[in-house]
Amino acid sequence: MTAATHSTLFPQVPDSADAVLEGLDPEQREVATALRGPVCVLAGAGTGKTRAITHRIAYGVRAGILHPSSVLAVTFTNRAAGEMRGRLRQLGAAGVQARTFHSAALRQLQYFWPKAVGGSMPRLVDRKIQLVADAAAACRIRLDRGELRDVTAEIEWSKVTQTVPSDYALAAVKAGRDAPRDPAEIAQLYSVYEDLKRDRGVIDFEDVLLLTVAVLQDRHDIAEQVRSQYQHFVVDEYQDVSPLQQRLLELWLGERDNLCVVGDASQTIYSFTGATPDHLLDFRTRHPGATVVKLVRDYRSTPQVVHLANGLLAQAHGRAADHRLELISQRAAGPEPGYTEYADEPAEAEGAARRIRELVDAGVPASEIAILFRTNAQSETYEQALADAGVPYQLRGAERFFDRPEVRKASIALRAGARFGGNDSLLDDVVDLPSQVRAVLSGEGWTSQPPAGSGAARERWESLAALVNLAQDFAAAKPGASLADLVAELDERANAQHAPTVQGVTLASLHSAKGLEWDVVFLVGVAEGMMPITYAKTDEQIEEERRLLYVGVTRARERLHVSWALSRSPGGRPSRRPSRFLDGLRPGSTGAAGRAAVGGPGGVERGFTTSRPAAAVPRRTQRTPARCRVCGRTLTDAGEMKLMRCEDCPSDMDEGLYERLREWRAVQAQRSGQPAFCVFTDKTLMAIAEAVPDDDGELARIPGVGVRKLNRYGAEVLAICAGQESGGADEED
Repeated sequence: MTAATHSTLFPQVPDSADAVLEGLDPEQREVATALRGPVCVLAGAGTGKTRAITHRIAYGVRAGILHPSSVLAVTFTNRAAGEMRGRLRQLGAAGVQARTFHSAALRQLQYFWPKAVGGSMPRLVDRKIQLVADAAAACRIRLDRGELRDVTAEIEWSKVTQTVPSDYALAAVKAGRDAPRDPAEIAQLYSVYEDLKRDRGVIDFEDVLLLTVAVLQDRHDIAEQVRSQYQHFVVDEYQDVSPLQQRLLELWLGERDNLCVVGDASQTIYSFTGATPDHLLDFRTRHPGATVVKLVRDYRSTPQVVHLANGLLAQAHGRAADHRLELISQRAAGPEPGYTEYADEPAEAEGAARRIRELVDAGVPASEIAILFRTNAQSETYEQALADAGVPYQLRGAERFFDRPEVRKASIALRAGARFGGNDSLLDDVVDLPSQVRAVLSGEGWTSQPPAGSGAARERWESLAALVNLAQDFAAAKPGASLADLVAELDERANAQHAPTVQGVTLASLHSAKGLEWDVVFLVGVAEGMMPITYAKTDEQIEEERRLLYVGVTRARERLHVSWALSRSPGGRPSRRPSRFLDGLRPGSTGAAGRAAVGGPGGVERGFTTSRPAAAVPRRTQRTPARCRVCGRTLTDAGEMKLMRCEDCPSDMDEGLYERLREWRAVQAQRSGQPAFCVFTDKTLMAIAEAVPDDDGELARIPGVGVRKLNRYGAEVLAICAGQESGGADEED
């Protein structure tokens, strides 16, 4: 056996079922050993949910409780499914099926089609956008490229929400969707699109789920065959399940309840595609006997990053916010998040690039740094700034700015305008460069006002608007510059970005950053109008924007930089303000105090059942278990572990001291403009009132009192415990 076998690339397979459980925290262990009945895992960002569910499957397989071929684990991306399969192999549980919903459904549909329908299964269409274009032509409706993408997205949304063409208009209004065309037109296009598919004998991506659902509903013999194959189900990212996927899951399950779902309502950021957290939030209602495990120990981010993330959600509203989890960092302290205000967007980009250059020069790998923004159209400024600073970068989830079709087409139009402008009627009455660019790009779809909604048409407009803004900046920097000069500038910028892709700083939209993490994250453009985005109007849309920022914050492991610009271009009117989501969180700002997490601390909630007792599952005792100081029982609930006793065991708490501590905490929270729980949680105050510490050492041993809080609040807390009056703490550390 070579030394490489022991490296992280070739981890040793655990030698027993109990060994699979080693290294799991108490809540993760509960997930891993709860192998019977419905289980709901509410997992905050960075809490090791993939680790928990893969160890759950592996433990069940290694203990002989689960047969590998009887388990189906489903998630939402091929990358996540591949990662899950890899981890299961490393844990000695090869043979478990880990797939996306579509992959699992397609496999079943291909297998059962001859039996259920007969003949060969229809071909899966590669690009449905061409079919939508053909449907538009048949209806004599003219759609540009952006509108084609938007109408295609509406058809996809309709299908995953199980909305038929005749019901589209009403359903779209009810869902508050910004339709890219008249709803009646979209319904007509949707109907003709479906007819064309049938005529050509093809199916699309959504049909895979719809047809699998239809087969399982209509053919009970096939449904029973599937259920005899798969008896245990695990669903990751359950907050992103669509109604159609939920229906498929119910058909897979039948009358059984061996289901484990994992999700976080606070990371629901894809509602525009039909995803809804309702299935996650209603799980206990549908399964009254469910075990609910809350994972709140954050192993990814420093306490400083976690504090900001918790603060963001503390001010949230709505159903998802009512079930939010308060994360508890398990990492050593790091630097406080940085907040920087810039005069304009180019200065913001240059500032980020300069800091990144310094980090890279100091030894931070460029691949461990990311710049995250709200829209893909923001990338160009940062691409240019990084290129100017000599920092390698890569784009994720989007084409390079100058490679986008609308930008290439606009560049061709501008080049033609520069060469033949004298023969172009659009340029007859314009003299200055920005007006010339606006005139040329008006022929490519640019308008002075952006289109409604958040789809492809909006993205296309933003790309063209970025060119208009660039022309204004170029004219301001070089008075008298011609359209030909601007075209040369665009060519130079585009050519500078045609170098081979290298591993460097990641540029990504917040949506495409989901599921990823970096040591250093720059959150840029965090200003009103961009975060939340202008077209977010309803309370639900605003809250989804807040959750999107939360996802961005929780991508950072060690350092987080948040920035915004007061104006778009140099010399512009400084009319912008930082995002409302930062009110009360960034230094010098004020805002409403947040609410305590209704979702509560980490731990386990047992469901009730009247049908049968839960099957006994072997468990491995922790090496150093936390035990109740009253009855000696092993503690797993985070709140009980803070108190070092069971909730229902007798308490020797000094009630008067507890109330004085609560009053003191309220004053501290008001002074610092942060939620009360950010000073100390109720459980920590109760633990202090029970222990009545005499010195720093005794106070530091109480869970929830870290070094930072000991330094900031220790003297006052000890004074209150000694019966003295509190003097008040400084507002700054």
